[in-house]
Amino acid sequence: MRLDKYLKVSRLIKRRTVANEACDNERVSVNGKPAKAAYEVKVGDVIEIRFGARLTRIEVVSVAEYAAKDAAAGLYREL
Repeated sequence: MRLDKYLKVSRLIKRRTVANEACDNERVSVNGKPAKAAYEVKVGDVIEIRFGARLTRIEVVSVAEYAAKDAAAGLYREL
């Protein structure tokens, strides 16, 4: 699954276009490297998202095309 779609489905970022822009502006890195929106997310990847002074670091636990609101938090684990 594409990185921008994963960020939206997991509800880390509300909209896919915002996730796409965050990737373009190098605010999202995967395994320590800046990642493009088209990066294929795999289980075990560590994703860092920087918005202002806030840094969110998560590990991908599972990848699903769709997730209900209450199940979205189960797609990742905060580090």
